[in-house]
Amino acid sequence: MSRLSPRLRAVVDALPLREGMRVIEIGCGPGAAARVVAERVGPAGHVLAVDRSATAIEQAARTGADLIAEGRLSVRRVAAEDLVLRPDEAHYDVAFAVRVGALDGRFPEAGVQALRRLAGALVPGGRVFVDGGDPLRELDLPTTSG
Repeated sequence: MSRLSPRLRAVVDALPLREGMRVIEIGCGPGAAARVVAERVGPAGHVLAVDRSATAIEQAARTGADLIAEGRLSVRRVAAEDLVLRPDEAHYDVAFAVRVGALDGRFPEAGVQALRRLAGALVPGGRVFVDGGDPLRELDLPTTSG
């Protein structure tokens, strides 16, 4: 099991994860939380770890190489507001973000676009969580994707 800071552990523990879920982590950084989530959703689940930083994605790919090889984790360099699923990619059940300006209110215009993109990437009824609650708060998704 990957090691997490107490704060990140509380976030991951608060996520409504189940075996076999598909999860997106927005702003994955070096991928520590994504690795733990991949372990929790098991071999039938999948985590897509995204970050706008090439350095972060390089680190996440390196530290998660075993999970990537098993098909349980994938990494992608993209900003939340630009995320679009690939044509053959199944939708996701849950997305979460920690300290991501587009989703925590620091950049409201980017946040509107990021939530539209997430609405298009999640299954109907999919849920988005961000830090800033106790420890998480859930965001409402727009009713149409874009």
